[in-house]
Amino acid sequence: LVGDFILVNKFSYGLRTPVGFYKMLELGEPERGDVAVFRFPQDPSKDFIKRIVGLPGDTIAYRNKRLYVNGEAVGLEAAGIYSAAASGRSFVVQRYTEQLGDVEHAIIVNPSTVSQDFDFVVPDGEYFAMGDNRDGSDDSRRWGTLPARNLVGKAVMIWMSWDGARNRIDWGRIGDRIQ
Repeated sequence: LVGDFILVNKFSYGLRTPVGFYKMLELGEPERGDVAVFRFPQDPSKDFIKRIVGLPGDTIAYRNKRLYVNGEAVGLEAAGIYSAAASGRSFVVQRYTEQLGDVEHAIIVNPSTVSQDFDFVVPDGEYFAMGDNRDGSDDSRRWGTLPARNLVGKAVMIWMSWDGARNRIDWGRIGDRIQ
């Protein structure tokens, strides 16, 4: 959520040089479902955080607000509604539990927005990243794939959470694992 401060395992995807982001030591690769922190491809001075949904060579499709990986629909189960406030206005969206490989996680979908359907093959050395707020995320659907060299690490835990609406720490989120 907005206001979360996270711990990132910067060794999950290999050790990289601080300039040029070249991999010096192979330690692992992103897996489908990982929440990754990376340098934004359009402006590497900014860090982004998104879920890896497509690996190199995968065919990713989005049809009627449902994700498909290599022709198979990703598991999806209704989980009620989600109410929130953002930019001074409140909204209600549908909440789902998505099963992406071994990773089960929550996503939200706004039924009042039009589905932006697509099919895409992920190039070698790149990843397809999507936000869990499927209709409100700036992700690979807009700016393209994520080059492996932009990976910073895997998000693992919330170490601090600031509730801006109440102007206080949200103690209930501290220590939560990022799934």
